[in-house]
Amino acid sequence: MKTLRTFLLAFATLFIFSEATTAQTKTVDLDKQSGTVEWEGKKIGGGHDGEIDIKDGKLTFNNGELTKAHVIIDMTSIVNHDIDDPESKAKLVGHLKSDDFFGVENYPEAEFKSTSIEAKGSGEYHIKGNMSIKEDTNPVEFTAQVSTSKSSYSAEGSFKIDRSKYNVRYGSKSFFDNLGDKVIYDDFTITFKLNGSM
Repeated sequence: MKTLRTFLLAFATLFIFSEATTAQTKTVDLDKQSGTVEWEGKKIGGGHDGEIDIKDGKLTFNNGELTKAHVIIDMTSIVNHDIDDPESKAKLVGHLKSDDFFGVENYPEAEFKSTSIEAKGSGEYHIKGNMSIKEDTNPVEFTAQVSTSKSSYSAEGSFKIDRSKYNVRYGSKSFFDNLGDKVIYDDFTITFKLNGSM
């Protein structure tokens, strides 16, 4: 009988500990309306910038620390911010959406999934993950600043993507010679600000 009581006590303790551990982990949806993902691409003598909508995604926290991130981007939502002329703006956006660049009719989403997240202290995290654009997936890594409270979270950071690794060829010297001053640099910058409720 004593052995049975000991077993039941050990089982109950394990169950309570397991429940407590589970309660410390929380997965939250991204706030698609308030979050922003901005892009900036450069070429010889200039560049362009704009924004892309968040389609979906989740962040996972354990004891208030970020442990996982998954973000889906709506590539059909590409907009430009730096061109004032409506016709020129529409021409650029249409070109970015075309098969010369991101081919959004066939590839309407881009996706980031974290593979490891290391807390560095003071809300700073080193994040590694896989970025999928069109038919290709490649590793990326970057630093993000994250803060949490009982009711909300925020995360922000930036990283560079080499478009040549995703078969985005237009104006790239990685694929074409003799482009002269028409070269568009392969690296473009993504800057994100995510926030929402815990």
